[in-house]
Amino acid sequence: MTQDVVEPDGFLLVSASTAGAPAATRVRVWRKLRSLGALYLQQSVCLLPDRDPVRRQVQRLIASVRKDGGTARSLTVAVTDAGEYAQLVAEFNAERDTEYAEVVERAPDLLAELEKETARGRATYAEVEESEADLERFDKWLAKIAARDYFGAPGGEAARSAVERCREALAAFEDAAIAAQAGEHTASGEAAETVLPASARLRAVE
Repeated sequence: MTQDVVEPDGFLLVSASTAGAPAATRVRVWRKLRSLGALYLQQSVCLLPDRDPVRRQVQRLIASVRKDGGTARSLTVAVTDAGEYAQLVAEFNAERDTEYAEVVERAPDLLAELEKETARGRATYAEVEESEADLERFDKWLAKIAARDYFGAPGGEAARSAVERCREALAAFEDAAIAAQAGEHTASGEAAETVLPASARLRAVE
């Protein structure tokens, strides 16, 4: 049986100059290329993997820059030297690993908050909602990094594990909130039952 050979990615060499364009164009270009995970070789020149979704977004960006009065172009290049290709992949991965590391660094804050509220006996629905919003922000953050993680940066596993630990901790916190609410209802019911015998005695006296 023959194994499929995975061809290395080609790259898009993207050059964009916003001189002559509105200041907002410069910000938009910077944000878009950063969101795509572009690897900058020098100012205004960067590399991106030549993949269909990326290429389409780059083409739209180039068109918008030109429309605003700037200059931009994208060239398809092939890196035939294996060592150079490996170095580029390593540089892409290093940038993603830096982003993943930020997720790993921030995730314990949510865990600590859940532990603090549990210790204070504040496992409530309001706290669950607030923590769910925090977890959703982590999920969106992680998804954005993963979308530009073209070569499977090794730091992704630790980041996913960190967010999953938050998810598990939140599930346990929610269970505690449900149990606490159920306990309050039970206590209220027992308190009501203690009143009934007194009422019955009062009616008996009458």
